[in-house]
Amino acid sequence: MWDIKTPKPVKLIVGILACDEQSLAASHAPLIAAYGPTDLVSRVWPFDMTEYYISETGPNMVRQFLAFGNLVDPGRLAAIKQQTNRMEQELAKQLNTPYPRPVNLDPGFIEPSKLVLASTKNFAHRIYIGDGMYAEVTMTYTRGKWETFPFTFPDYKSGRYNEFLSQGREAVVRQQRALEK
Repeated sequence: MWDIKTPKPVKLIVGILACDEQSLAASHAPLIAAYGPTDLVSRVWPFDMTEYYISETGPNMVRQFLAFGNLVDPGRLAAIKQQTNRMEQELAKQLNTPYPRPVNLDPGFIEPSKLVLASTKNFAHRIYIGDGMYAEVTMTYTRGKWETFPFTFPDYKSGRYNEFLSQGREAVVRQQRALEK
């Protein structure tokens, strides 16, 4: 068939890396102002699986996820990544830290079968989605569990976020079903 179908809306999430909990908390307001109220907020974890961001964000980074109550068109991901990049720049000006990038905002979305993350960096496993942005399927949800790939980031591979991601998945399934009624 060649009928083109409109994709179902998805659950927007933003993974936040911050130099400290004060900077983490400061990142919530601009995200909520842009994307609406959250319906899920993860716990805060130490970000200790890689040293990749230390020069930008410091040695004691923390990670948290926000999921937003309003579903979004998955085709907006590049624009959302552009917007979160601008938010990072504004937060860097406002926050009083010794780090050039005190907050790193990584938007993505959850749909019933997968977690997709946006990136400014191209690699073999990423697809260009416009506006200088790329996307990757970071994890899939198969037979009741999250599955990773060889390229999946170590912190996602660890399983520490799976409970939050599953809650987001359950929420988007409910929300998509409600839209179908």
